[in-house]
Amino acid sequence: MKTYDELQYRIDADTPAAFWNVMKGNNNQSGKIEKLINTATGAPIFPPEDYYKYEAAVKEKSIFRNIATFLTAYRSTTRIYARHTDDLAMWVPEGGEIPIYDGTDDFTKYTVEGHKLAAFVKLDNDFIHDVDFDLADYLMYRLSRNFARAEDDGFINGTGDNMPTGILHETEGATVGVTTDSITFDNIINLYFSLDEEYRDRAVWMMNDETALTLRLLKDSDSNYLWNQATDTILGKKVIISNFMPSAESGKMPIVFGDFKYYWVVARTPVSVQPLFEKFITQEQIGYLAFEFMDGMLIDRNAIKALKIASETKTE
Repeated sequence: MKTYDELQYRIDADTPAAFWNVMKGNNNQSGKIEKLINTATGAPIFPPEDYYKYEAAVKEKSIFRNIATFLTAYRSTTRIYARHTDDLAMWVPEGGEIPIYDGTDDFTKYTVEGHKLAAFVKLDNDFIHDVDFDLADYLMYRLSRNFARAEDDGFINGTGDNMPTGILHETEGATVGVTTDSITFDNIINLYFSLDEEYRDRAVWMMNDETALTLRLLKDSDSNYLWNQATDTILGKKVIISNFMPSAESGKMPIVFGDFKYYWVVARTPVSVQPLFEKFITQEQIGYLAFEFMDGMLIDRNAIKALKIASETKTE
């Protein structure tokens, strides 16, 4: 996460208090938060202390911000470079030729988009101006929860069209390791070994609750459970539950297994919040429209393998 100084927002000592006064409808202090305005949205970003609280709250509620590679590219270009190589050091006899590797082909260039994610919250003026109501904490909770859920959904199911490219994307997401009509003990073993050994060290499983229940009940021929109930692991690897994963239906990929560090989440701007006063004035309410710009992509498709349920064969 960028430090606030790196965001290049230089603020005065009274700016944080002015920010929340503006959020409550005191437009007389709007001039004091001009340095917080995000040029991409025209709305102010959070002051420093609240910026750090918000980022911590989103990470706490997010799956992908904890298992993927999270990057901030607030001031950079629209391209990132990913490196992957299979080179190995070699034993060389005395006087033998030392291997020289050309690293020019190690890097792959990816274009990073700034897909807009928006969230809206509306509150009564009575709540906002109640001395016992903490507007900052409330907005932090609501926005962090909304954005974290939407991010995880996009990073799983995203189409790449005005949103990130998710891990289940047919051509740019995880590769299929096992195709089957049903989830069985043997199929899970096969999925595990379909992932190359180099990716297994940090690999985790991901599935929804319904699929997890199926796997919890799977036993081998000696009645040993596949799922370790004490550690919530399968074959020693952690299971992560996301109900944005599909169920075991025809043509779907209900289980993925792999190293999610090869999925890159790229934040293009910090979150900004625009208060909306006039639109809801007759209802004695204030709306808050928040934006963030992000992208996400799997930079090595072999790093995550999926179990796919075979499509039903149609008969005439």
